[in-house]
Order: sequence, then C-alpha cells, then structure tokens
Amino acid sequence: MGATIITSDDLREFKLELIQEFKKIINGQSNLKQKKWIKSPEVRELLGISPGTLQNLRINGTLPYTKIGGVLYYNYQEIINILENNKIHNKF
Repeated sequence: MGATIITSDDLREFKLELIQEFKKIINGQSNLKQKKWIKSPEVRELLGISPGTLQNLRINGTLPYTKIGGVLYYNYQEIINILENNKIHNKF
C-alpha cells in the first residue's frame, strides 16, 4: 500500500465541504414544522420535569391544557410563552 499525502489545500477543501453539509442539515431541521399540540410525555421531555411536577403545573394553573378523552394536550406556543414570560434577569 502506498502512502497518501494530504496537503493544506486538501484539508481546506474538506473543511468547506463539511461546513456545507452541516448547513444543509441545520437548514433542513429548522424547516421542520413544530406541532401545535403536544402530549404530556413530550412536555415532560421538553421541560425536563417529572409527571408529578407536570400535574402540579396543571393544578395550580401555570400550564393550560386541553383534555380529550383521557389524553391531555398542551399548546406548544403557550409553553414557550410561559417560559419567556417567566424569564429572570439577574443584575450583577
């Protein structure tokens, strides 16, 4: 087997190709449509909370929801708005 020599130009070209691929991936993900309504497991994963904490947020009225049959649905945009409205700005 012969040795392959890699030049600076080869690395620069590889870097540019890699960046282009990353841009395609990122743009593809940003074009995905966010669901309007999400279920409890998705909310728990999004917020990183337990089922009990999610229940407390429903009970105390912090997190509005819709119940159809036995399934609870939450408006994704309302969750984002609640997070934004409760943002704390520390002044140091």
